[in-house]
Amino acid sequence: MKIVITSPIFPPDLGGPSTYVPSIASYLVDQGHDVTVVAFCSDPEPKGWPFKVVSIPRQWMPLRYLRDLIAVWRELKGADLLYINEHLALHVALAGRLRNVPMVIRVCVDGTWEITHRMGWHADTITDYQTKLYDWRVAALRRVQKLWWGWVKRIVAPSQFLYDIVAGYDVPESKLRLIYNAYHGPDEYTPTRDECRARLALPDDQVVLLSICRLMIWKGVDGIIRALQELPENHHLYVAGDGDELDNWTAVARDLGLSDRVHFLGNVPYGDLMAWIRAADVFVLNSSYEGLSHTLLEVMWLGLPAAVSAVCGNPELVQDGVNGRTFSFQDSPAIAAAIRDIVEHPDRAAEFVARSREKVVSFSRERTFAQKEQLFRRVAGK
Repeated sequence: MKIVITSPIFPPDLGGPSTYVPSIASYLVDQGHDVTVVAFCSDPEPKGWPFKVVSIPRQWMPLRYLRDLIAVWRELKGADLLYINEHLALHVALAGRLRNVPMVIRVCVDGTWEITHRMGWHADTITDYQTKLYDWRVAALRRVQKLWWGWVKRIVAPSQFLYDIVAGYDVPESKLRLIYNAYHGPDEYTPTRDECRARLALPDDQVVLLSICRLMIWKGVDGIIRALQELPENHHLYVAGDGDELDNWTAVARDLGLSDRVHFLGNVPYGDLMAWIRAADVFVLNSSYEGLSHTLLEVMWLGLPAAVSAVCGNPELVQDGVNGRTFSFQDSPAIAAAIRDIVEHPDRAAEFVARSREKVVSFSRERTFAQKEQLFRRVAGK
């Protein structure tokens, strides 16, 4: 089949789709399919991939989306399927509709919530948002989202949490599929903790807390910074990722006198990210929203104990006291307590690691991607 895949981000930029899209595109190529990815990307000419990549530069938003629509429309000539991986999908779904190509969309977030939250139209969590009515702007956006969902043949939800959200928009069950996200990292990562620490120039006596995320308000890095106040001075927080909140969270660390213990790394190359995961002592994820975190799956497989907020898709991966620790979003004392529990009880942390690795086995790339390919064949009539 000829398959076109769209994505809102692509390497070297960090984020879930940036991990997922190259992985499934490579898998589909291995199965004999002709794959093209059209993605917003900071690299104007991504190279080294076994599939074609059309890079859409980040520029004035209306022009960016117009260029994306045109690029997708061009690549869809003769295509069997369009696989959409972005929350603001009206333009790419319109391209698919104009070409009369069957479409599957993977819903990683309620796009209307993310857009309206970023616009400052409300401050509600994604869960509370589902139960409320807002002004005409939100109502209109919800109607438009239902419009492009109506154009696609199937909607894939990567977690039970997101499945329930999509179903809440009166999407028929016959159109919905629950196919979990997969682990996309290496089967083994051989460098030891000490080797990785030496490579990253981390002091031996430093307790390294690692968070990997887009720096968006719902990722709650400021809550982790505040938790750092309650932890010993040798505990340092390293944050990999970029985004809108960098300046605000840098100011939080400065105002609390923690600038020397909070380190913003920016977008870290994937190979280096593996080294950070192996070198760290605790992975901390304090988000108010997660569909089903690719990064969390990687952390669990690579042997780093995790402390995460008990929201959305996170409890589908981490069960408190069984294979990690959970806490309420932005509860800084609880975040600090979860970190202390892992750091001060290495035997328990080792049990968390072992159980997490067992958990990730059921999220294998081969298993979940085979389900996707089977779905694509049915939708495309192949």
